[in-house]
Amino acid sequence: MSKDRRGRIPLSLRRDPVPWDRQRPTWREARPALIAGALKHASARPSGNWYVIGGSRAIAPGASFGRKVAGTEVVVWRDADGLLRAGPGACPHLGAPLRDSPVRCGTLVCHWHGLALDGGPFAGWEPYPAYDDGVLCWVRLDAVGGETPSDRPVIPERPRPAAALDAVYEGFGVCEPEDVVANRLDPWHGAWFHPYSFVDLTVLDTSGADGSDGFAVEVSFKVAGRLVVPVRAVFTAPEPRTVVMHITEGEGRGSVVETHATPLGEDRSGRPRTAVVEAVIAASDRRGFAVARAAAPLLRPLVRASAGRLWRDDLAYAERRWELRSTGRFPG
Repeated sequence: MSKDRRGRIPLSLRRDPVPWDRQRPTWREARPALIAGALKHASARPSGNWYVIGGSRAIAPGASFGRKVAGTEVVVWRDADGLLRAGPGACPHLGAPLRDSPVRCGTLVCHWHGLALDGGPFAGWEPYPAYDDGVLCWVRLDAVGGETPSDRPVIPERPRPAAALDAVYEGFGVCEPEDVVANRLDPWHGAWFHPYSFVDLTVLDTSGADGSDGFAVEVSFKVAGRLVVPVRAVFTAPEPRTVVMHITEGEGRGSVVETHATPLGEDRSGRPRTAVVEAVIAASDRRGFAVARAAAPLLRPLVRASAGRLWRDDLAYAERRWELRSTGRFPG
């Protein structure tokens, strides 16, 4: 699938396709101990106490954005220079929800009594470190993470922004981050659980399940009927709440899909909730891709819809895993 072997049209015709129920079973290869080992190595990697709070475009100038992270109320906004600011989501005066307060000229103004925050320490309010990588926004919560803090989050290798098209999907589930990460570290379920999107999936190499190189996979993305786009991809976990798929061969080589799991806290029933923030960063060396990048505002909703369809299934997987773990019934 090297560049010089690709056709002018980025599609292939499946030869001798088999029905869903006649494809090769993968349950023997998807060994619970192997997935658990990969999850253990991912969980041991440092995060520097950084958590993805949302997509960069979701935090627009002139508006505040709030979210709980591991039960900690956080508010973020952009100052007059467009820089990301973050801190506790409760006003230090009487506890008003700052996520509902407006931003005026880069200053967050509490809508209860007018206490104004420019992002620096004030009236008992202490900011949190924040980082905008151009696709995702992060906040550092040292009291929550409990690790040695780092100056910036662990950001995977990505295509050059000027040559890429990015879109961010968000979903929410009743589970813990490890259930989301375990789902992504199980590539064997792809063609069985998502037959509308993936076919002819083969896990080539699990030698990186110790966290060094990841899982290498050959898979075809289904387009229509027997038309597919075959690629080779590698799944890695650069930090405990992130799994990245890099396309290493085939159409879209260099593209990445980053799946980030952010703990939110417990719901009213005491169950854990987790946000899935997935960044799709597509790249291509084909001339026509420039047209796709120019049409990015039109394409992003389609990319999010495609990710949402997959995550309706995958969040069901993650929620089921948590349900079984929480009741002592998980066989893995």
